[in-house]
Amino acid sequence: MKKADIAPFFATLKAANPQPQTELEFTNVFELLAAVLLSAATRRLFAVANTPHKMRALGLPALTDHIKTIGLFRNKAKNLFETCRLLIERHDGEVPRSREALEALPGVGRKTANVVLNVAFGEPTMAVDTHIFRVGNRTGLAPGKNPLQVELKLLERVPAEYLVDAHHWLILLGRYVCTARSPKCGECAVAAYCDFKTCSPPR
Repeated sequence: MKKADIAPFFATLKAANPQPQTELEFTNVFELLAAVLLSAATRRLFAVANTPHKMRALGLPALTDHIKTIGLFRNKAKNLFETCRLLIERHDGEVPRSREALEALPGVGRKTANVVLNVAFGEPTMAVDTHIFRVGNRTGLAPGKNPLQVELKLLERVPAEYLVDAHHWLILLGRYVCTARSPKCGECAVAAYCDFKTCSPPR
């Protein structure tokens, strides 16, 4: 994607969705962190334990039982339970606002930290999941061989005025339009700026 096309690409996405929101369900920062760690809907769990203290009080067996329908649920339960302990001991039960502190929590990698920093705290970060990785490469916006390369390229190329919301726009684009197997190029509002050969009209 040409540098000159990047600003209109994001301007078009913004015009269609001026205030994009995450599709994760949460009512506080801890719930957001837990939802990303579990990679699943957690309404049933949060109804009984939506803080680190409450989740520790619930106990590991009960926590495990609440999430047993989730893939890798035993390992995720252990990570979340230990995360709760560290949040209580190191951060007074609050989710920290620094990447280093977040990544020191069990099961929290760079992507999860970026989601929390962006969604909860409004930081201009870029959590590269499978959707953003695909969109970054397919459109030519931020080609890279791995998520970190795509993340760094996005941070370099996305204009500052769009950076806070870019994560949401790109995820939604990848999830609903620029899909993995059959991209809906005919429905794509930003097809004119895309490098994908079946999307881009002659210019």
